[in-house]
Amino acid sequence: MADVRPFKAVRPDARYAPLVAALPYDVMNREEAFGMTRDKPYSFLHVDKAEIDLDTSVDPYDARVYEKANENLKKLIADEILIQDKTERYYIYKLTMDSRSQYGLVACASVDEYIDGKIKKHELTLEAKEQDRIRHVDMLDANTGPIFLAYRQREEIDAIVGDWTASNASVYDFTAEDGIGHTVWVVDDAAMIGKIRAAFDKVPELYIADGHHRNASAVKVALKRRQDAPSYDKNAEFNFYLAVIFPANQLKILSYNRAVKDLNGLTEEAFFEKVREKFSVSDGSRTPPGELHTFGMYIGGRWYKLSAKNAAIPDDPVGSLDVSILQNELLGPVLGIDDPRTNKRIGFVGGIRGLKELEKMVDSGGCAVAFAMYPTSLTELMDVADSGKIMPPKSTWFEPKLRSGLFIHKLT
Repeated sequence: MADVRPFKAVRPDARYAPLVAALPYDVMNREEAFGMTRDKPYSFLHVDKAEIDLDTSVDPYDARVYEKANENLKKLIADEILIQDKTERYYIYKLTMDSRSQYGLVACASVDEYIDGKIKKHELTLEAKEQDRIRHVDMLDANTGPIFLAYRQREEIDAIVGDWTASNASVYDFTAEDGIGHTVWVVDDAAMIGKIRAAFDKVPELYIADGHHRNASAVKVALKRRQDAPSYDKNAEFNFYLAVIFPANQLKILSYNRAVKDLNGLTEEAFFEKVREKFSVSDGSRTPPGELHTFGMYIGGRWYKLSAKNAAIPDDPVGSLDVSILQNELLGPVLGIDDPRTNKRIGFVGGIRGLKELEKMVDSGGCAVAFAMYPTSLTELMDVADSGKIMPPKSTWFEPKLRSGLFIHKLT
């Protein structure tokens, strides 16, 4: 079962929702966030990335950043830009991109279900990033960024969501500057709340699609509070964390492309010779790879198509991923990218930025070669999670991104 609970959201007054909603803090750097918030005093980036309101000499992990975030959140609440619902509710959040919509349930997921493996992960996390969000959640006493969860689609839940959104008015409905549509319904009927909860009781597991660091930090804050109060109430708010939960069949993963600064001391001719040992190489074009186990490679002003030879494709849920094949057969042994999580010679480019970005990186001289990937599928993601294994870093790029600031979960 999936213990998915309603909660009393702190959320924007409807007049301010488009002004508050912001992209996740971790898809931009400090300078980009500063530019995005110019003349936007209500942007939630002032809470989630509060270093933008301090001198640039202040380290992003300085205690003053978390104190400023708390101050900014309190001000938004005091000024009634953000208000808290009086009763526990669910929320339905529709995102629309390129005429494609996905409907998620905004709710609280269970810390214990994550610990017990019923909420499944597929990525490792970095300690520094975890500690950042732990300090942020603890200082604000709130989950401010929702975790993106998925489940295998169930017709019963689809019908509930469809009936409610068809027969009730939305509370938010706006299009953000990037063209993504955001529509929200409040589910405040007690009978319907019970129906939703009962429907999720039949969902055997949830999967983290995006937000592994936020998920891990929410859990560690809960464990810290349990340690501080051994007689804690199992239903205490800190034992649950903010999530938006989508049926997997509505989601789309984009490619997560790679670019490498140099050829690891090889000439271009020697590089191609080594590539041909594990891949068939043919002329390509500026089009994304069209099938599994194929890659686009941009080098020397030209596109090539790489097709993995059978010997390079293991029968393993992780090893057979295209990101694994490229890493294990080319990036590692040929280009010397031993650990893509830490190696400074490799960069990762979300598919939303297109192949022109890869060309720009190479043509400018900043990189020697770039690779366009075929997107990882939701089926592959869930197969890896079900096997208890971990995907290579930067395996998935989900679009559209959930906005922060539309829903906040207070821990007390």
